[in-house]
Amino acid sequence: MVPDFIKSLPTQVAQWVAPNIRAYLGERQPRLWLLSLVISLVVTVAAILFRELIGAVQLLWLKNGTERIVSAARDVEWYYIFLAPIIGGLIVGILLQTLMPQRRTLSVADVIEARAVTGRKLGLRDGLLSALITAVSLGSGASAGREGPMIHLGATLANSAARRSGLPEWSKRTLLGAGVAAAISASFNAPVAGVLFAHEVILGHFALRAFVPIVIASSGAAIISRAWFGETAAFVIPDYHIASYWEFPAFALLGLVSAIVAIAFQFSLFSGDFLARKITMPLWLRPVLGGIAIGGMGVFLPHVLGVGYEATDMALQGHLPLVLMLVLIVAKTLATTITLASRFGGGVFSPALYLGAMSGGAFGIVAANVLPNLASSPALYSILGMGAVAGAVLGAPISTTLIVFELTGGYELSIALLLTVAIAHGINQAIHGRSYFQWQLEMRGLFVQAGPHRAVVSNAKVMDFMTMLKPDEDSGFHEPKDDEPFLRPTDTLETALRVFDSGGHPKLPVIHESDGTTIIGWAEQVKALAYFNRKLIDASEEEHR
Repeated sequence: MVPDFIKSLPTQVAQWVAPNIRAYLGERQPRLWLLSLVISLVVTVAAILFRELIGAVQLLWLKNGTERIVSAARDVEWYYIFLAPIIGGLIVGILLQTLMPQRRTLSVADVIEARAVTGRKLGLRDGLLSALITAVSLGSGASAGREGPMIHLGATLANSAARRSGLPEWSKRTLLGAGVAAAISASFNAPVAGVLFAHEVILGHFALRAFVPIVIASSGAAIISRAWFGETAAFVIPDYHIASYWEFPAFALLGLVSAIVAIAFQFSLFSGDFLARKITMPLWLRPVLGGIAIGGMGVFLPHVLGVGYEATDMALQGHLPLVLMLVLIVAKTLATTITLASRFGGGVFSPALYLGAMSGGAFGIVAANVLPNLASSPALYSILGMGAVAGAVLGAPISTTLIVFELTGGYELSIALLLTVAIAHGINQAIHGRSYFQWQLEMRGLFVQAGPHRAVVSNAKVMDFMTMLKPDEDSGFHEPKDDEPFLRPTDTLETALRVFDSGGHPKLPVIHESDGTTIIGWAEQVKALAYFNRKLIDASEEEHR
């Protein structure tokens, strides 16, 4: 005789499982997973083409398409090094002035803005043109990184697919993160870091339902990228080991030094951008003048040209003397500032790694001279410096730590790296208060670190919750009185709530944007608050489901 509870077990299991399956299918997650896989393929192919295009441009003047710029520069005449950034700058300037409506290349900050502002699109045409201009910039010797532009390109391709998917808004933002993860995985050969960076920096949360699509995209990109570029890590790391636990105070001190370097680097970038905006000149001329400065520096210090991976590798290998590394910290900071202020395309990730490797290497040499029996190899300090400076600049200590692990292929220094990165990030936040990306967004009036409520009140418009007049209603032609408040369709939700509150008005007329005399609808305080609450609930659900 079968007990009744066993007979009823299939029914109970079905009642328990069926709602979960319905929710899974109702959210269209199978389509989301499939699109993530497609995006990983498309983004990886784009990443390969992007890197090959940089190499093709570089081949024209350096006779070498690899990232070993320092070695190749020894075999060409000095005037090639001087003229390449100038000619590249002229091409970049013409392309910016004639083809890019933003008059600049696009970056990670634009991706964060598209995620934070519902409905903000990443145009496919602008994304492709931005990648082209960046490839010309870096290929001609501009001192910047290729990872940020590749992240934007990956997000643009993902956004283009998401717009046509028919998926809900949270899924579209998840696909945006999937494109970013695939771009990092393909560019860095770092799939784990790609997943964490997409969550930490782009989405700003670690919701579980976004995890699987992003992992699918990052894993697929890693497989394809490794089949093309090989299994090796980006940098070749010599043998290293932590000499003694008594060395951890030195690691903490390196975190302080790295924070100073990161803060100085960011302030240099901000100052260069501010001064460039104050100078009036034709747009096409800006990269040309920047190219003159970069080319002049490159003649004497080819280490600052391009992405800088070979110079970073030399610091990791201990092949650079102390004085040269100190000089390169200043020179690379100045070269990258000039590059970005001159409107060349490029990012800050590779320069941050570069500065960290130089700072850590220099610190390691000094530590070895002061405490020869306790200090580890300079290579170890270079690795720690890479993570600390990059983590502070990007405002992404967790994913940066993982990127350094995967770039270098070393996990044995985990405690030391976490300590150094944490101290550098904490000091940067204490003094500067924001990452480089957050500064860029605040320059546009978008304060993402203030929380979702700030984004809602700043970006939602009266037109989103107003009630339009029906065709048979009074047209509303009248001249507003001096003391009669009103709203316009493009006023922000924050403006509307302040006007409602200041006069105790439950309802306000919405006036036509251009003529200022025609009522086109009504805005109610109750509906404004209901819209605000609904958006906050949506954001909370997206972050926790």
